[in-house]
Amino acid sequence: MGFERFGIVSFASQTKAAPFVDYLDKGVLAGTKCKGCGAFYFPPRTDCHHCLSSNMEWSEITGKGKLISYSTLIYAPTGFEADLPYTIALVEFENKMKVFGRLSKEIKEGEITIGMELKYVVTKLANDRITYEFKKT
Repeated sequence: MGFERFGIVSFASQTKAAPFVDYLDKGVLAGTKCKGCGAFYFPPRTDCHHCLSSNMEWSEITGKGKLISYSTLIYAPTGFEADLPYTIALVEFENKMKVFGRLSKEIKEGEITIGMELKYVVTKLANDRITYEFKKT
């Protein structure tokens, strides 16, 4: 099993970034970083679009994050309709890594504020699937 285990619905069963799911299994959220120019990618990429290098390494997301943007979805792509509404967020972590994902449904709409501190939590789903979400610190 590989990348098809990520999230509620996977549209890609194979990817060069499949170790992403292996990190999630260990409770770690990771992106990739170019060894040549230092560019960080999330979601992970295996090739750098800045310097065109394929010399990439996995880089763990660490520390607390701050919410920099969010949107609550009332329409969803195919396969996600049953989850509506849900809130997606862009979070910047202490090392300037920007990561997007879902806010936990435990965070109510009136509690969401730009700059609030968040952490990621790896979450097990049904059918041996795995994902992550942001929760309050």
